[in-house]
Amino acid sequence: MDKISVVGLDLAKNVFQVHGANAQGKKVLSRRFKRAEVLEFFASLPACRVGMEACGGAHEWARRIKALGHAVKLMAPQYVKAYVQGNKTDARDAAAICEAASRDCVPAVAIRSRDSQQVQALHRVREGWMKQRTATANQVRGLVAEFGQALTPGMRRLRSEVSAWQDKARADLGLLCGLIDDLLAHLTQLEERIAQVDKQLMQVHRDNAACQLIESIPGIGVMTATAVVGSFGRADMFADGRKFACALGLTPREHSSGGKQILLGISKHGNGYVRKLLVHGARAVLKARMGKPAYADDWVVKLAARRGHNVAVCALAAKNARRIWAMLQSGEVFRADYAQTNGVCA
Repeated sequence: MDKISVVGLDLAKNVFQVHGANAQGKKVLSRRFKRAEVLEFFASLPACRVGMEACGGAHEWARRIKALGHAVKLMAPQYVKAYVQGNKTDARDAAAICEAASRDCVPAVAIRSRDSQQVQALHRVREGWMKQRTATANQVRGLVAEFGQALTPGMRRLRSEVSAWQDKARADLGLLCGLIDDLLAHLTQLEERIAQVDKQLMQVHRDNAACQLIESIPGIGVMTATAVVGSFGRADMFADGRKFACALGLTPREHSSGGKQILLGISKHGNGYVRKLLVHGARAVLKARMGKPAYADDWVVKLAARRGHNVAVCALAAKNARRIWAMLQSGEVFRADYAQTNGVCA
């Protein structure tokens, strides 16, 4: 059998498909393995490049296979799809992964450590609980509104207004008031769990120098700093700051042809959670600077007046992404006067 130089591994829950090719790209292996047989196969295989789609469990498989001496390349599924020939099968998916892994032009996804994935897990669990918190509060509002009581928007006055309404309505609506008590108790539990996750994220932030470094950027707080470092590490897989901003979907989509460049809205590709945090942080910065004489000459304030608030927010979020990349590479603390001293806008 010819020496295998590239292997495409199609991940699954129980049945894994492997496609091997030699240096000329010719198929020399196509087999199916059960989960327990995968590591045994790669342990007996000479060192080669192993390609996988970045999906659930891919980073753990990548770490294990890399420990066996192989060079692992994780790829985004949208880049692999272009190499699928014919109808979808596991064998053709594995062949497409093998072909994409052999192409240097297909970008790779950085293999995350277990610590980084644990930080990501904190953010995902927190985001899920935040959604449940909002849904529970809205359900309370809806139930109360069915009986003629409109509550003030926001969480600050929710409990006090519901309690005042219950005092008046409990005699006639005892069943409903009992349900609302259960919902409020559930809301309290969610808030306690969210507070516990916030403490854990704060501890992660204290223990990580990179998180503390990028927090010095206006609009970057503990949540954004830990999310960026947990998702991208030091972002050294990107050649420059613009590519990092592109990976977050903060740069314009392009639809150019015939020598005419046409730029559209932001692409919204990549990590939507980190992009959301950057946009929210930029929105807070712009809100704090609008109408302040001290920031009258600030570029983002001028851009908001010229092009609109949302355009300025996205522009500042994209600039913050480039700042994050530059600071993670250089190790320098953010300085507001750095850009002016180099003849570039801040």
